[in-house]
Amino acid sequence: MIVVGAGIVGAACAEAAACEGLRVAIVEPGPIGGGSTAAAMGHLVAMDDDPAELALSAYSLRLWERFAQLSEAEFSRCGTLWVARDARELAAVPAKIARLAAAGLHADAIDASQLYALEPQLVAGLAGGMLVPGEAVVYPPRVARHLVSLACKAGAQLFAGRKVEQLQAQGVRLDDGQLLAGPVLVASGVALPQLLPELALRPRKGHLVITDRHPGLIRHQLLELGYADSAHGADATSVAFNVQPRPTGQILIGSSRQFGEHDRALSLPVLQQMLQRAFAYLPVLRELQAIRVWTGLRPATPDGRPYLGAVPGRRDVWVAAGHEGLGVTTALGSARVIVDSLLGRTPAIDPSPYAPARAVHGAAA
Repeated sequence: MIVVGAGIVGAACAEAAACEGLRVAIVEPGPIGGGSTAAAMGHLVAMDDDPAELALSAYSLRLWERFAQLSEAEFSRCGTLWVARDARELAAVPAKIARLAAAGLHADAIDASQLYALEPQLVAGLAGGMLVPGEAVVYPPRVARHLVSLACKAGAQLFAGRKVEQLQAQGVRLDDGQLLAGPVLVASGVALPQLLPELALRPRKGHLVITDRHPGLIRHQLLELGYADSAHGADATSVAFNVQPRPTGQILIGSSRQFGEHDRALSLPVLQQMLQRAFAYLPVLRELQAIRVWTGLRPATPDGRPYLGAVPGRRDVWVAAGHEGLGVTTALGSARVIVDSLLGRTPAIDPSPYAPARAVHGAAA
C-alpha cells in the first residue's frame, strides 16, 4: 500500500497496515506531522453532536489507550471540562451525558460550586458544566513521527522529501519520475484535491497561541459548551473558548476557524477575537506571556465527516482525509477502518457514514 501523506492520519494508516504484514510505502514531501498535524491542539475528545462522529471518536479513544504510558506521545489524562455559561447551556448536559454513555464514555454533570473547586481561575458567574475525566491530550507531531518509526520497523519504506505527482493505473508517479506500484491510500489532508479533485474538500484555517510556563494554573482541558457550534458551523469565521494545560506547564489557547483562507498568515482581527473569547472565560490568561502564535489549515468536508474508504471510479485507490478538527482524536480508528476494509474484514464500527461515495461529484477515468 502506498500511503500519500505522513500527518497523523497517514502515519496511523501506515503503521496499522505495516503491522498487518502489508508492504507499505510512505510518501511525504515535508516534515512528518508538519502540516495540519503540527497545528492541532492534540485533544483526545469525543464530540457527541453527530452519531457517526461520536462512534469514530469513541472507537479511537479506546485505541489511544495503548499510548497512555508512551513517553513519545506526551500523553496527559487531564480530562475535559465543558463549561456552561448559563442555565440554558447547563440544561443540555444530561442529554450529552446520555449520548456519551451510549458510546461507552463516562461523564459527570457538575454544578457551579464543583466547577470552581476544579478550576478556580474561571470567571465568576458560570452555571456549571460537564466533566469527562477519561479524555486526554497528546503531542501530535511527535506521535506521527513515532507511528512512522513503528511502520518502518515493521517493514515500511519512507520516501521522505518526495511528492506524488500523479495517480497511475496501478500506483503513483513521484516528482522525480519514479513509479510505485500497489494500492494507494491518499491521506494528504488539505492537499487532497490535487490528487482526488472529485472529493469536495476545503481548508479551514485555525490559530493557536502558547504561553510561557505556569504549572498548575489550570488542570483540565477547558471548553465552552457551545464549542460544537463553532466547530461545525458554516460561518466564514468563528471562535470558541478552548484552552489546554500542556504537560510542560504551558497553556495552549484556541480556537478559531476560518473558511475561505488558503494561506497560513496570521489574521490579527481573528486572533484578537479568539483571545478575547478566552479571556472572557479565563481572565488570568491576560497576565501570561505568549511565546508563540501560529496557524494551520484543517481539511474540512461539506458534511463534517471524514472520507474513509475506497474511491468510486478509481481502481485500488483509497482515501483517509477530511477530519478537520478531529484528526488527532480519530486517527487510530480511521486507520483501523481503512486497513480492515482493505483486507476484506468487517470494521469494528459501521464505515458507511464515512464512505467517499457520498461526496463524489465526478467519475474518474
